[in-house]
Amino acid sequence: MTAAPADAEREALDAYSRVVTTVADRLAPSVANLRVTRRTRNGRVPAGGGSAVVLTPDGFLLSNAHVVAGRGAGGVATFVDGRELRFEVVGRDPLSDLAVLRTDEADLQPATLGDAESLKVGQLVVAIGNPHGFAGSVTAGVVSALGRSLPARLGRQQRFIDNVIQTDAALNPGNSGGALVNGSQEVVGINTAVAGVGLGLAVPINAATRQIVGSLMTTGRVRRAYLGIAGGPRPLPPRARKTHPGLESAVEVIEVVPDSPADRGGLRAEDLIVAIDGTATPRVDDVQRLMVEAAIGRTVTIDAIRDGADVRLEVTPAEMTG
Repeated sequence: MTAAPADAEREALDAYSRVVTTVADRLAPSVANLRVTRRTRNGRVPAGGGSAVVLTPDGFLLSNAHVVAGRGAGGVATFVDGRELRFEVVGRDPLSDLAVLRTDEADLQPATLGDAESLKVGQLVVAIGNPHGFAGSVTAGVVSALGRSLPARLGRQQRFIDNVIQTDAALNPGNSGGALVNGSQEVVGINTAVAGVGLGLAVPINAATRQIVGSLMTTGRVRRAYLGIAGGPRPLPPRARKTHPGLESAVEVIEVVPDSPADRGGLRAEDLIVAIDGTATPRVDDVQRLMVEAAIGRTVTIDAIRDGADVRLEVTPAEMTG
């Protein structure tokens, strides 16, 4: 290797290192280690741990719902400056795997939230957690895939977390709830799961998750609409593609819950839902995305295909309960 290419490679590595170390220096004070306990008849007992990201100077933290699962969860948040602060769970949403916590002290250093919608495959990201309390964990890698879905469950209800970020920045034990950060030192995801050897998944920070975080901060819960169907994707029959140009698949109704909004509105098993209020629904998560708080109690128009013929139904979603 000649001197010039060697120098260029060294400069590239130095630039890469500078980005990673700058991100780590900026975010380390904003990522806490969580020692989680839960309340029992015999007092509080250890219930695991993870990480959390500081949202506001006055003590709000963001983590994963699964990190603080269990009745009466709470515990201690430890920061790299040595502070140990008690926290309580303000609200958790298992269907997005997000939770908002509140410490008993202010004067924290908040992280800056970015927008995962701006990420590109191949972009540098840094995963920061705090599995040990006084020394943060930092791994760097790239965005290896975008738009993945991650199943989540609350009681009998199952949904998919949309637009999950896949990265090869390794997630260490205790990193769940930590930050996935871009080169501009903005948190673009909350690390949530290991997807395989050398692969991690993060819940994206975007407009939808910002609304979830806002709801958890203000009311402690997230309200969603409920139709009462089990469904799956199915390719449209050739004849239906002629009457629905550009649409190649729809959501097949596999089961209708008795006395649910879908049942009362006339949906049947084997119906193919092609649109709700004029918005195409080629996948199950497209239906889920429309079942927001604003849809509770508001009649929606469902366009479906039944026995090869188009039908239009009026359904009024109810509020989802666990």
